[in-house]
Amino acid sequence: MPGGRLTQQERRQIALGLADSLPYAEIARRLDRPTSTITREVMRNGGPTAYRADLAHRATERRAQRRGPASSRAAGSVPQPHGRDAKAVAEYEETLTTVLMATGLPKMMARVLTCLFTSDAGSLTASDLVQRLQVSPASISKAIAFLESQSLVRRERDERRRDRYVVDDELFYQATIASARSNDQLVATARQGVAVLGPDTPAATRLENVARFLDFISESVVRAAEQAREVLHTQPEASPSDASTTPSGAPDRAAGPAPAPRAARWSARG
Repeated sequence: MPGGRLTQQERRQIALGLADSLPYAEIARRLDRPTSTITREVMRNGGPTAYRADLAHRATERRAQRRGPASSRAAGSVPQPHGRDAKAVAEYEETLTTVLMATGLPKMMARVLTCLFTSDAGSLTASDLVQRLQVSPASISKAIAFLESQSLVRRERDERRRDRYVVDDELFYQATIASARSNDQLVATARQGVAVLGPDTPAATRLENVARFLDFISESVVRAAEQAREVLHTQPEASPSDASTTPSGAPDRAAGPAPAPRAARWSARG
């Protein structure tokens, strides 16, 4: 698997693959590159519908000139637990940050959320984040305030009375519910317009349809979140030799809830 930056020719091949509606994994296979490399390349350069090979190449060159060689070395030199490949972790964090930005998160907020997602504890202090991201405390404070307002992180005090910023299983559920409920004001305002514009007018019909659509979406999202909530607390499926399996092969109920259906997936599209 070749390393180094993508060449201009490779970027043109990516553009051709996107034009043919090929999945990222297939484009990566044809270029003998990791799928994460292709995902990051596309998402940071306009997304699948706006990607332009020449523009992406020039943008990458400009970023490399600004960043310089020192920061590239630093990204792969941070010690990693569990024997992880530091370079691979740094590349994955960049990919995740880029994808989160594509969902609408500002860059600093996406970087903070990526740090929290990829930490084994699921929590970091402000000083931890400053050190990992090499940014000012004010930048971290602003990012945390935004993420808290979106129910994406929560704050708690540790034994040393320091604020820790946490992502945990329930936050995904709470953020989904908050996102669904954020439509309520728009629904109410749209129906207010129906009364003002007159129920038999084209404009009022348009607004009523918007209200009905958002109502349906919100109700569906809330219902799905309630049904899938236990997925967030499901433990990895035990192997056949796991001691928690009874002699008959049935899972031991004391070990936790049964694995949820594989079809359930969390989406970051919001």
